[in-house]
Parts: sequence; structure tokens; C-alpha cells
Amino acid sequence: MTYSAKPVSILQISDLHVLPHSTDKLLGVATEHYFKLALQQAFDQYRQFDLILVSGDLAQDPCLASYQRIRDTLSSYQTKTVCLSGNHDDWPLMQKVLNTGLISCERQVLFDDWQLINLNSQKLTDPGGLLLQPELDFLVKCLESEPDRFSIIAVHHHCTLSNSVWLDTMVISNSHEFFQCLKPYPRVKVITTGHIHQLLETQEQGIIILGVPSTCFQFKPNCRDFTLDTIAPGYRVLRLYPDGQIETEIHRLPVALSELHTDSEGY
Repeated sequence: MTYSAKPVSILQISDLHVLPHSTDKLLGVATEHYFKLALQQAFDQYRQFDLILVSGDLAQDPCLASYQRIRDTLSSYQTKTVCLSGNHDDWPLMQKVLNTGLISCERQVLFDDWQLINLNSQKLTDPGGLLLQPELDFLVKCLESEPDRFSIIAVHHHCTLSNSVWLDTMVISNSHEFFQCLKPYPRVKVITTGHIHQLLETQEQGIIILGVPSTCFQFKPNCRDFTLDTIAPGYRVLRLYPDGQIETEIHRLPVALSELHTDSEGY
């Protein structure tokens, strides 16, 4: 489909799992190396974006140094960037380190015809997802305040089943309530998530639901138990048009993760 109006362009990266030291490895993978490669490839191909969306699990074992290096890498691209908290992240520390210049943990971003609403699905007690009442209240407030804009919602945990049994134990536990909140707002067009380290493209209530690959290792789809996939790291590009239409595609790095410890039972 061809559109004449200029869209909002968003680069979504997710689940970086950057470690305390730049050369550290997780499951055999140098996570920070591939995070940087993903950014480099995306900007080499597209030259510029209106926004970088980092949809959670920026750090594996969150510490000041890891967030500082993430901030410095993102800042080098001179592009407005918003960061969400994932279940591995330290949300208070993120807000201290990543609210500088063009990098932020901003919750609502307005464009000419669209708004991006960022929700925090982190539970402090376990790796599963939950949208507490203040998050749902914030969501409704954003939708009520911008009735003429189309909306894209970003949240770390997935809100619909991925068909991987072990991953779906961590789905947003009150997803039904979440979707009930969205029913009165037909201008909500997209929900995009992280967490699942794999591609997801489906619909619910007429809303497009998207999942994005990790910039490091991937989880094999449709598995009962934790299973790693040898498919390459990737990212998603979204284009949001003034009439509410979207275009999106996944890109992968031209690498083979031969170093990945595929026999691992967790991380």
C-alpha cells in the first residue's frame, strides 16, 4: 500500500539484557555488542527515526554502569528515545540515569496525529506482568485527554498469549481488564510489547498486537518449556500514518549465534 503523507517513524528495540561490564556475556552472548549492532544496522538502513522505543529489560543485572553505557550509546544517535521498565530492570534507577537530554522514561509522547502511551507492567515480586490500577488510570487519562489522536500503547509484558506455555505464565495477569479499558476508544490502533524475545503479530478487539525480537538471544516459539532459538537478533520498525494506518516490519542482524548456550535451562 502506498501513502502520500509522511508517517511517524519508530525504531523499537527490546530486551537488551546489558550486563554490568561491557564485555560480560549472558548464555554465551555478548549482549551489549549485539545491542550496538542492531542500532547501527537500523540507522545505516533508515538514516533517521522520529523516535527510538526501548521496550524493557534494558539491563540483566541492573546497576549504574549498565544504564550509563546504555544511555551513552543511545545518545550518540541524537534521536528522541523513550525507555520502558521490564521485569529485569530497576525502574527508580532507570529514571535517575535515563532522563537526560533526548533520552527519557517519558510516559506519553505526542505527535501530530498520534500519541504513544508507555505503561509499566513490572511486578516487584515475580517476572510476570501486571498493570496496577494507577497504570490503568493513567492510560484512560491519556486517551481521554487526546480524543482526536490515534494511539499506540507500549508495554513490556505481552497482553495476549504467545502460545509458548512457559512464557504465557508471565502474560499480563489482568489483560482482560486492560482490554476492557480500551473498548470505548476506537482510535487505539496498536499495542507493542517486549519480553517474549520473538515475533508476535495478531489482533484483539480490532487492535494490532505486536511482539518484537530481542537484540540478543531469542526464545523458540510454541514451546512448553524454556527453549532458546538460534535465529538472529532483531528489531522492529513502525510507520504511523496520519489516517491511522500503520506499516511495520522486522529486521534481523546478519549473524549466526553459534556462541549461544542452547542447552541452557534458564537465565
